[in-house]
Amino acid sequence: MSKTSELIARREAAVTTAVAHVHPIFAERAKNAEIWDVDGKRYIDFSSGIGVVNTGHLHPKIKAAAVAQLDKLSHSCFHVAMYEEYVKLAERLNKIVPGDSKKKTLLINSGAEAIENAIKVARKYTGHTGVIAFNGGFHRRTLLTMSLTGRVVPYKAGFGPFAPEIFHAPFPNELHGVSVEDALEGLEQLFKSDIEKERVAAFIIEPVQGEGGFYPTPPEFLQALRKIADENGIVLILDEIQTGFGRSGKMFATEHAGIEPDLIAMAKGLAGGFPLSALVGKAEILDASPPASLGGTYGGNPISCATANAVLDIMEEENIPQRAAGLGEHMLKRLNKMAQKYKFIGDVRGLGSLVAIELFEDGDIKKPASEKAAKLQVCAREKGLILLSCGANGNVVRFLPPLTIEQEVLDQGLDIIEECLELIC
Repeated sequence: MSKTSELIARREAAVTTAVAHVHPIFAERAKNAEIWDVDGKRYIDFSSGIGVVNTGHLHPKIKAAAVAQLDKLSHSCFHVAMYEEYVKLAERLNKIVPGDSKKKTLLINSGAEAIENAIKVARKYTGHTGVIAFNGGFHRRTLLTMSLTGRVVPYKAGFGPFAPEIFHAPFPNELHGVSVEDALEGLEQLFKSDIEKERVAAFIIEPVQGEGGFYPTPPEFLQALRKIADENGIVLILDEIQTGFGRSGKMFATEHAGIEPDLIAMAKGLAGGFPLSALVGKAEILDASPPASLGGTYGGNPISCATANAVLDIMEEENIPQRAAGLGEHMLKRLNKMAQKYKFIGDVRGLGSLVAIELFEDGDIKKPASEKAAKLQVCAREKGLILLSCGANGNVVRFLPPLTIEQEVLDQGLDIIEECLELIC
C-alpha cells in the first residue's frame, strides 16, 4: 500500500466527509510552483492553495521572516500586549489600498472574519440593516457570510435559516445574457420590491467572482454602484479575498475600475500561506465602532504579520503585479489557441492571472460541459498538474499559478492542459 492510500484511509476514518478534497493528494513539501506528495510524485501547482501563495510556496524571504519572528514572539494577543509588526502592516496596507481618503485597518484571521466585520462596521456606521450581495458571489461559509453567498449547492443547502436583511441582485454577466443595464435594472427592482434604498447599509461584491466562475465585474458596473452608494449613504464593500495582492495585474482588482471602495476585505495572498485577513477602509467608517467591539484572540498574529510584511516587500521588489499581468497574457494567448482547436472551450477569460476557461457541449452555452471539466482535472492530475474548477455548474476550470512561477514550469503546465484536452475531446 502506498503512503497516500494509507493516509486516505486514515483521513476517511478520522475527518468528517463534510470537509471535501478536490484531489487525492497528500502534500509533503513544496517549492515555488511545485508540490511533491508523500510518495514523491511531483506536481505543478496551478491552484496556489486557492490563490494564497501568490509569492510561491516557501519564498525565502517569507521563511526568513517567520523564523525571525518566531525567535522573538509567537503570541501575546494584540488586545493585551501590542507589537510593532501589527502596526507596521496596518500602516502599509492603509497606503496601498485604492483612494485618497484616510484609511485604517483591522487584522483578523480568515476571509470570513473580514467579511463579517465589514458588515458589522457598515451597519454600525450607517445605522441601517440591509445588505445587498449579488447572484453567484461567494463570501465564505459562516452563517452571515453563507447568507451573503449567492450559490445554494454546496454552500447553503440544508443550512438555513439564514441571517436576515440579506438581499441578492443580478450580477452582470454578458456571457450568460445579463448585461450591465439588466443588472442595474434588477437592482432598481430590488429597491422597489424588497428593500428601500434608505434602509441599505452596504453593497458587497467581488471585482472578479471567484467560486462563482471567474467572471470579472464590468468596471462600469462598479462605477455605477459607487455612484448609487454615494447618493444614498450606502457603504461599498469590495471582497478582494481571492483577487488581491497582485493577482489581477494590479495590487487590487478594484483598481481596474478606477473607484475607491469604502471597505476592502482581504485574506488569502496577504501573508504568504500563513493565516491572516484584514479589513481596510475609510477611517471614519472603521472608527464608528466603539472600542473592544472588533478583534479576536488570534487576530493579527505576530508571525502572520511578519510574513505579510515580507509579502509586501516581495510584491514591490519583484514587481509581482506587473509579472502577473504578463503571465496572464501568456496564458490567455495559449488558451485562446487551444479554444480554436477544441470547440467545447466556449469562453477564455482573465484579468491579470485570474484566468479561466468555460466548457460547453457542442459549443452550446445552454449545455455546460461539467463532465469534461472534471475529466480535465483528473487527466491533468495524473500527468502532474493541479487544477481547480468553479462555477455553479462546475464547468469552469480556473488557473491560479503562483505569480513567481518560472516560465518553463508554466509552459509545462499549459502543455499538460493541451495534452488532456486532446484526450477528452
